[in-house]
Amino acid sequence: MTAETIATVVTALLFIVGCVGIVVPVLPGSIVALIGLVIWAVVVQAPEGWVVLALGGTLLIAGLSSSLVLTGSRLKRREIPNRTLLFGVVGAVIGMFVIPVVGLFLGFLVGLLLSETVRNRNLSTALASSWVAAKAMGLGILVELSCALLAALTFIVGAIIFFVTA
Repeated sequence: MTAETIATVVTALLFIVGCVGIVVPVLPGSIVALIGLVIWAVVVQAPEGWVVLALGGTLLIAGLSSSLVLTGSRLKRREIPNRTLLFGVVGAVIGMFVIPVVGLFLGFLVGLLLSETVRNRNLSTALASSWVAAKAMGLGILVELSCALLAALTFIVGAIIFFVTA
């Protein structure tokens, strides 16, 4: 097996891990995928590698940035503190171990709701703000995942062109 083939397989695996990391916010998904692109470009040392790194890297950084900006602006507009998201993440981690598969999402929602209930001291207000926070996080994840999948498509096309012309 050549170094180029190994780098291609490693990059593909890092993209898979990265996309899972975007949906399950335990890993920095876009950063993991970007590391894969850098590895591939450095190993193949071909124009295809650098073009894929430039295009895919731009998509990954744009997805990560827009996810953070979209989520942050929606939460600031509703005056929801970052502490609420922290409790949501803690709830997600606990939920992941308590209830397999769906516990991550349920734990996140429960963590949001508990934090907002303590902050607002009103269940209906807490439900409304928790729902806004959950939608904001979901939109951010959707945008970041879409950009990561486009970057993966860029990588796949680049890898095919590289191996066909090599």
